[in-house]
Amino acid sequence: MGQTYMNSQLCYLNDRVQKRFQTVLADWQANNGTTRLWQKDSTLWTGNDESEWLGWFDIVDTQLARVRELNKYRSELAVSSFSHALLLGMGGSSLCPEVLAKSFGPQKGYPELLVLDSVDPQQIRAFEKRIDLKRTLFIVSSKSGSTLEPNCLMDYFLERVKKELGEKEAVHRFVAITDPGSSLELKAQQLGFRRIFHGVKSIGGRFSALSDFGMVPATIMGINVEEFIRVTHPMVVACRRNSIEDNPGIQLGLVLGAAYLEGFDKLTVICSPPIRYFGAWLEQLIAESTGKGGKAIIPVVNEALQPAEYYNHDRLFVQLRFIPAPDPEHDAQVQTLIKAGHPVVVIDVRSLPHIGQEFFRWEIATAVAGSIMRLNPFNQPDVEASKAAARKITAEFERTGNIQTGTPDEQFGNLKVYIAPHLAPVLRPAFKTSFTNGLQHFLGLLNPKDFFALLAFVEMNPDTETALQQIRHLVLQRKKVATCLGFGPRFLHSTGQAYKGGPDAGVFLQITYTPSVDLPVPGKKFTFAAVELAQAQGDFQVMAERARRILRIHVEGDLLAGLKELIHAVKIATT
Repeated sequence: MGQTYMNSQLCYLNDRVQKRFQTVLADWQANNGTTRLWQKDSTLWTGNDESEWLGWFDIVDTQLARVRELNKYRSELAVSSFSHALLLGMGGSSLCPEVLAKSFGPQKGYPELLVLDSVDPQQIRAFEKRIDLKRTLFIVSSKSGSTLEPNCLMDYFLERVKKELGEKEAVHRFVAITDPGSSLELKAQQLGFRRIFHGVKSIGGRFSALSDFGMVPATIMGINVEEFIRVTHPMVVACRRNSIEDNPGIQLGLVLGAAYLEGFDKLTVICSPPIRYFGAWLEQLIAESTGKGGKAIIPVVNEALQPAEYYNHDRLFVQLRFIPAPDPEHDAQVQTLIKAGHPVVVIDVRSLPHIGQEFFRWEIATAVAGSIMRLNPFNQPDVEASKAAARKITAEFERTGNIQTGTPDEQFGNLKVYIAPHLAPVLRPAFKTSFTNGLQHFLGLLNPKDFFALLAFVEMNPDTETALQQIRHLVLQRKKVATCLGFGPRFLHSTGQAYKGGPDAGVFLQITYTPSVDLPVPGKKFTFAAVELAQAQGDFQVMAERARRILRIHVEGDLLAGLKELIHAVKIATT
């Protein structure tokens, strides 16, 4: 087991990965990889438009030059009467703010930042109940300005605040973060939003954490952004060094690439509890950047740690240790993984502002890993497929007033089963026998180095997450494969790229339900429940067309009762 330590980064690599790492390192150095990276040489990847998406290289210096502007806005909010700030966004526009809100928590004297990245009507209603509409600042965050979900949410809450405060005062409670010239900028100008902040066109959404998409919400919630950026800056300097031993981002990227080439393609992230939400941001960065062309590093986040014998040798483990709050149990479990020969990287995060360093370290590492994998880490060619299918379904709803849900293959009480057409010859006879027998055959599709993913288009709350984690845990323990959990539609802007564009290595269980409440989308003939169902059906359709091993279970009636039934069935099916 090789071991290197550098810049709060300790790598334990087994013989296979260590040998490949040395080969990859020698090739990187022989080809002047670091110099070419910082020269924005697109031939380091595929020679296409990669150089046009590297504006994040310089964003920390840019933000350092404008911290006075951000501090001024922070001071303005300190004397405001806002109790909450509700960010409406998806993917790269929402995940960094969520990390900061959950990690730092509410800051005294500033609005509490909440992040809503769902069109589930029950989830929207739950967020609405948490805030005082009269004392909330709304942040509409969308790089393109045309993303369906934040636009629907903006229209909904704008209507709600207008009823409370009148139109003139309502629009003054909204700020926008978007790229210059976007449709959102135009609308915000026309309506008279309180402020408009701009992204950088040469920075893709998932690489935008340190741009205004991350730093404006941080400012609004009261984080000292000047300190945050200054703490981040040394990582930028370190990632420019030619010496790989002194360059944490490039070394990590070479490890990711070497591990992938040796078949360790499930990046299992272990975060200390105070920074556990960092995993969701990292999940999008890795999956959307590497999951294309039949290749992928599959991120595995918030999976319960198991004894070493439960893991196949297809995982690279990364532990992010939050130094101010030691976790001896995590540390002990990680040591058992190292002793068992699993490759492990341990990264020390020294304070909450050091999260900024991790944003940049991992962005560089992902770019380097993309080079090793010979792909373009800055595009997302398969994300649009599900969006197009969902748009077609919602257009049909506007025309006819309903969504064609199709006839379930089987129904067991309140659980309806929909089988992908290409799997019907195998699964339909099994489900004819019983629900558990059908699930047993479905889960039997898992091969030893596959992964299992739950794709849940349901309200995301502690109860549903706990129930779905139980299903995930059962599959992990019984099948000993990597497991993932994504809530829709947010995962469509994240891991959905890898699930459709990566290798056929996943077995997917999609879960949908009929919400007990629904909400209209202002100015549209469809509702939020219709949008959610359209997105689920669109994704199922695209996955089935690509011959992915996917099954859909729709819960009628009480969602938690339905999930309880499913847990019981999975328990029997995996015995």
